[in-house]
Amino acid sequence: MRGAPAWRLERRRRARTPARAEVARRRARAGRRRRGGRPDRRPTDDVTRGSPTAQRHNHNTTQHNETRGNMIANVLTIAGTDPTGGAGIQADLKAFSAMRAYGMAAITAVVAQNTTGVRSFRALDPAFVADQIDAVFDDVAVHAVKIGMIATAAIAEAVAAALARHRAAPVVLDPVMVAKSGDRLLDPDAVDAIRDKLVPISTLITPNLPEAGVLLGRSEPRTLAEMHAAAAELHALGSRWVLLKGGHLAGERSVDVLRGPAAATVELSAPRVATNNDHGTGCTLSAAIAALLPSHSVEDSVCQAKAYLSDALAASGELEVGRGHGPVHHFHALWN
Repeated sequence: MRGAPAWRLERRRRARTPARAEVARRRARAGRRRRGGRPDRRPTDDVTRGSPTAQRHNHNTTQHNETRGNMIANVLTIAGTDPTGGAGIQADLKAFSAMRAYGMAAITAVVAQNTTGVRSFRALDPAFVADQIDAVFDDVAVHAVKIGMIATAAIAEAVAAALARHRAAPVVLDPVMVAKSGDRLLDPDAVDAIRDKLVPISTLITPNLPEAGVLLGRSEPRTLAEMHAAAAELHALGSRWVLLKGGHLAGERSVDVLRGPAAATVELSAPRVATNNDHGTGCTLSAAIAALLPSHSVEDSVCQAKAYLSDALAASGELEVGRGHGPVHHFHALWN
């Protein structure tokens, strides 16, 4: 070591520290993985492997998706907040990260809520909401958009106009109307604006049964046959795809109905997870779908997102958050 420059000695000393050695080992492993092909750590579902419906739609990714390769997708959520982190933009950003996407957010409303209910909310100025969206699109390549809580008709119109200006990438609309506690998160006059302005520009809408009833102006579906009929009516409103979630129906399994542009419907069934930690499930599912859309077909995105949510529900018992409906475990695969 005699005669070695001081800077070289310092570099050698730093390299021998345990923390830096661990970083070096991780970088080496990452380099080997990249040379051998980047691993896909997204959750999978048996229904996506080799099923006729999955094979039929594997070719359905857009040219934009096909050319993205291993680049990390930039995904924007336009929604309200949840200070406890289980729903809203907080849940969306967690789901984006779990799906290996880079998350961004434009806030529509600030909500005072916790696991027991909603106390109040303040809708932001529509022009300010649009300004947030413009700020993102003017600087960042956005590969998918998720829309959640809209709060008012004016915000719905502002969001639709902003996305039209930027010719947005795939849009997933979760028409949030009522919180898990039963508290309303939408002004009554906003339903028409969501149906007329946002549904037609959406790649996929993900209403639950009560939300489907509100959008269609009638009682909610109460049987699987009524779900199929409602999915067809919702599809006629202009969205390219409809995922009608059947979690409100009784039964050991939860069945969703997916309807696409070819007027074909697919039933997606999963075991019902018995847990009280189900706050933000709709936000999480729609956000996970949006994060997957830049590199997957709609059907594959839905199937993988549903598998992720099922695992997040099953692992939610590891969390102890609040005295009401707790959150799902968004990072179950990373923390275990």
